[in-house]
Amino acid sequence: MPRVSDEHLERRRQQILDAARRCFIRKGFHRTSMQDVFAESELSAGAVYRYFKSKDELIHAIATARQGNAVQLLATIVEEDPLPPLEEIIERFLTLMESMLDDDGALRVAPQVWAEAVHDPTYREIVAGLFVGVRSSWTSLAVRMRDAGRLPEDADPEAMGTTLMCVMPGFVLQRLLVGDVDAKVVAAGVRALTGAR
Repeated sequence: MPRVSDEHLERRRQQILDAARRCFIRKGFHRTSMQDVFAESELSAGAVYRYFKSKDELIHAIATARQGNAVQLLATIVEEDPLPPLEEIIERFLTLMESMLDDDGALRVAPQVWAEAVHDPTYREIVAGLFVGVRSSWTSLAVRMRDAGRLPEDADPEAMGTTLMCVMPGFVLQRLLVGDVDAKVVAAGVRALTGAR
């Protein structure tokens, strides 16, 4: 029997994850059954269970996928010379978030994962790791801004990083629940706030 390639195995795994994510977006974690995932992926139970033993394993895989994108973007921006204005950085960051919030976007399940993290230590570790990573990137940005003279010398980078971290979940929830916010709106708000006396 010929060996199945690693590429084929990865494509099949991604097919299952994409199907599960679509189900979770439509029905939520708790109302989605493994039978829903089988139907959505158009695969047999055996094919799905070869990759994921349970719905929890699917949720875990989705929760950890692509979580480094935001951290990587901020790390890249921190290294830019000259450093862009804060409102431009916010807009670029939230434009990435927008791209992950489209109809089938990976970030659409984030609030469900955040809710699970409140009472499940496994998800708490995943979400806390992501939040700490993004917050650390914002803090590094604040240090760079302070060192460049764009913030007062006594500015607290940790406080700024913590505050800027609040932008991501607030943006995600407003975008999903209200729908009337985009990266340009938030960037304009940042511009107005940083110019306020």
